[in-house]
Amino acid sequence: MSDNKDVKAPSNFLRSIIENDLASGAFAPRGDSARIRTRFPPEPNGYLHFGHAKSICLNFGLAHDYEGACHLRFDDTNPTKEEQEYVDAIIDAVHWLGFDWGSNLFFASDYFDRMYAFAEYLIRNRKAYVDSLSADEMRAYRGTLTEAGRESPYRDRSVAENLDLFARMKAGEFADGSHVLRARVDMASPNLNMRDPAIYRIRHAHHHRTGDAWCVYPMYTFAHPIEDALENITHSVCTLEFEDQRPFYDWLLEQLCEGGLIPRPAPKQIEFSRLNLTYVVLSKRKLIQLVEEGHVDGWDDPRLPTLAGGRRRGYPPEGFRLFAERIGVSKADSLIEYSVLEECMREVLNDAAERRVAVLDPLKLVIDNYPAGEHEACFAPNHPLKPELGQRSMPFGRELWIEREDFMEEPVKGFRRLFPGNMVRLRYGYVVKCTGCDKDEAGNVVAVHCEYMPDSKSGTPGADNYKVKGNLHWVSVAEGVEAEVRMYDRLFAHPAPGSRREGDAPQLERDFLDDLNPDSVKLIRAWLEPSLGEVAPESRFQFERHGYFVADRIDSQPGKPVFNRTVTLKDSWARSGK
Repeated sequence: MSDNKDVKAPSNFLRSIIENDLASGAFAPRGDSARIRTRFPPEPNGYLHFGHAKSICLNFGLAHDYEGACHLRFDDTNPTKEEQEYVDAIIDAVHWLGFDWGSNLFFASDYFDRMYAFAEYLIRNRKAYVDSLSADEMRAYRGTLTEAGRESPYRDRSVAENLDLFARMKAGEFADGSHVLRARVDMASPNLNMRDPAIYRIRHAHHHRTGDAWCVYPMYTFAHPIEDALENITHSVCTLEFEDQRPFYDWLLEQLCEGGLIPRPAPKQIEFSRLNLTYVVLSKRKLIQLVEEGHVDGWDDPRLPTLAGGRRRGYPPEGFRLFAERIGVSKADSLIEYSVLEECMREVLNDAAERRVAVLDPLKLVIDNYPAGEHEACFAPNHPLKPELGQRSMPFGRELWIEREDFMEEPVKGFRRLFPGNMVRLRYGYVVKCTGCDKDEAGNVVAVHCEYMPDSKSGTPGADNYKVKGNLHWVSVAEGVEAEVRMYDRLFAHPAPGSRREGDAPQLERDFLDDLNPDSVKLIRAWLEPSLGEVAPESRFQFERHGYFVADRIDSQPGKPVFNRTVTLKDSWARSGK
């Protein structure tokens, strides 16, 4: 997000609505100079995922671009699923993405007293009633898309009886599920959400903020519009699954405006399409299942599409902001290729990440004519496109680690790297000529031998006299750093986990867990250049030839580095035909 207000952001239908509202004066500032107010309202019942990043960037971005304010608000209305751990994780994730809400941190539980009073107002005005049907009975009375609902036999209770029952619900006299408070709207409405929706239910559960002070809690559909109104939100931007609930959102606010309980103008709810990505699941229920059943190693597993997992994998926050900008905002649902997200990460990392050398599948290279026990410095740029970042020293000696795939005793056609008789350049170092190899009893190559050309060192006058086609990276055996490297890949092997396939029998139901990728992580022991031995957690680098890697924010320590692969240099899934 740019701090330059003169930079014009990409246009979308939300911006058109906001600009029209500003031009007409539909939302005059109340209490301060904020021209608009948006909000990001997560429920603290899990960790934020990649889809939330789109909403966060959108709401905070709109507030920034139109000189407004964005609130961070926790819709903590269901104590049976909410925990302080989730609150802390959400705050951390939004900050990490680069956004700040200032003093505008709120909780639905801040308004429980006022919500209860508003519910009593609805009862007194015959707009709400206590219903004693069971959940199954309520479902049966609700009707279908083609059949109108039936009115509950408790719908015409007197105001006095409803107030008494609601007070006793609050006092804890009744068991969970024995009564609910319903809005009195229209059981014949074609919109099922308007058929007397439940607005309060009994929950004898400890709340992470209010403790045991309450045993009745508002439903999200009742609490959310009230929170928006009390916070003077102008544009309540949410995803398309809430479109059918907008009529109740407007109905409730109109009742409260008529009673003078909230000021006009009321907030405006606007919907946009949620993020749908290939190769991931963004259902909170499925994410919880993956965590609780141990298919991943916690909410911050680098394979999981949570922001905590993305951060640990090494995805930069700037990459998420670029991704949100690139995919845009629309009313139409669409499926975004995961490669688009990866390319945004590559684009940011290519510019920001310094380069380093790592050998991931080590094979020893012995330079037989290099003096034993001697070492010298070779110099490599920290970033090829940023000379101002300078160079680093890489120790060169008689024994080096190279990649096993860089040697073939019997080369295939077109192979340009090491094989007996061939010459290659050791990147930033010397030209060497392969003379042979050592094998173990099983016939496996355990070491490659070569001779170096003393006048061929990179950067010296004679280096250009040698014209070779192969260029290999390497790490000193004596001074390299051995480290664990976690080669992460996509968690699912199918672009639509759990979806039906062509040819599936009609009765076949697929489980999304059946599409888990068995190769989503591979642990290897690698050798790194010495400069990587002391890096701080979350330091990001491009390992030449291999991709982008990050020092694990939990397990990596200076002197004992652990690296995670963030993303390959190119879309490896497209190249492999996956």
